[in-house]
Amino acid sequence: MGEESLKRRKGKDKGREDSQSTQSHEPQRTNLQKQANLFLFPLCGICMIVGTIIGSGIFISPKSVLANVEAVGPCLIIWAGCGVLATLGALCFAELGTMITKSGGEYPYLMEAFGPVPAFLFSWTSLLVTKPSSFAIICLSFAKYASAPFYPGCDPPQVVIKCLAAAAIVVITIVNSLSVKLGSYLQNFLTAAKMIIVIIIIVSGIVLLAQGKTENLKDSFKDSKISVGSISLAFYNGLWAYDGWNQLNYITEELKNPYRNLPLSIIIGIPLVTVCYVMINISYFTVMTSTELLQSQAVAVTFGDRVLYPASWIVPLFVVFSTLGSANGTCFTAGRLVYVAGREGHMLKILSYISVKHLTPAPALMFYGAIAIIYIIPGDIETLINYFSFAVWIFYGLTVFALIVMRFTRKELMRPIRIPIIIPVIVTLVSILLVFAPIITAPELAYLYCILFILSGLIVYALFVHLKFKWPQKITKPITMHLQLLLEVVPEEEDTE
Repeated sequence: MGEESLKRRKGKDKGREDSQSTQSHEPQRTNLQKQANLFLFPLCGICMIVGTIIGSGIFISPKSVLANVEAVGPCLIIWAGCGVLATLGALCFAELGTMITKSGGEYPYLMEAFGPVPAFLFSWTSLLVTKPSSFAIICLSFAKYASAPFYPGCDPPQVVIKCLAAAAIVVITIVNSLSVKLGSYLQNFLTAAKMIIVIIIIVSGIVLLAQGKTENLKDSFKDSKISVGSISLAFYNGLWAYDGWNQLNYITEELKNPYRNLPLSIIIGIPLVTVCYVMINISYFTVMTSTELLQSQAVAVTFGDRVLYPASWIVPLFVVFSTLGSANGTCFTAGRLVYVAGREGHMLKILSYISVKHLTPAPALMFYGAIAIIYIIPGDIETLINYFSFAVWIFYGLTVFALIVMRFTRKELMRPIRIPIIIPVIVTLVSILLVFAPIITAPELAYLYCILFILSGLIVYALFVHLKFKWPQKITKPITMHLQLLLEVVPEEEDTE
């Protein structure tokens, strides 16, 4: 009896040690479980999708989409088509996210399917092209709407727009560097403001339609300009407004019963956004002709001036709140991506340090804000959107293709969500079309520069990741020490990872 009791006691002690060991290595899992009550039902996932996607795009892209197809009918079809593509792409990412439960977005999926080189190229491009350019586009959108009321009847000067955008980047970066809680409170307020302006525009449009304001919707396909290149560029601008469709699988662990609620949230959430976007565009066309919309300095401001006068000031104010909310959310998440890249050795070591006083990844956020300001200097919104979309859809297509490849090469992986193979095939083919069509039909040097920059990551990978040259460490070590003292930052402790 004594021996059996001793064995049972040892077994319990060993179980406790194993449990403690597991908890020490997976604190993030424990924290996520503690917060799981925030995402108990599909409704929370739907709200997450709607809140993430709706931002600056719907107030900037309508003009660019219409400019590429030049008619109301094709314009509305493009907006609906972008919603369908975003839904199909999100379903592909849902299968990937529940099959490979690792953080890092597309990085682990590309790593599992194709190895470290494509995965590194994704992180290289995301950190230095897609994420900063996205931040720059949103802040330029904010600046355009913030300055529009002060320049009635004409475009605001580019200097004013770019200075305002740079100021927004600096303020948002400082807020997120000083306090995680402050950034979170700001995000909640701005998200609420975002939904208010969307509802105001949609309800106003419905009232106008009920009053018979349908003149601009008649003969909606007249004088349209349809070609593979123009449709691709229109999709680029439309899909910019849907960017964020792939974000829900990042909170898979916080969803209760994610294998049911994740696809359900996608199937409901993104079509709901699509309906909102189509209705907003219809609302614009109830008070503006195609020519008037193309000539408008800020589409939503023109809409407000014609429909809500004398309360038209509400529209630019809430659009500014909406764009600031998108910029704040982008800074919060992308700053963490830079931080993780620094911690994994793919960027400078200093970028993986955290503030002693504020416990935020301040160096990573500052780096991200500085790169975004650089993108503001030479570029305008439409050029940046095309540049961003071209780069991001290369990796979206490659990631969805990874899903097809792993259906044959990684059959042993559990697939709690298994979508029909035709869906990733369609998304992959559309991605190929989106990437190559503008190059073939309207070649520009910007696309070549983008490809060369992505491929330059191969040189960086070979020198600093594969061969691991020592001399860069000797150069960066004193710089890191001085920046550490200046910014009051330290490496994260091992037991907090």
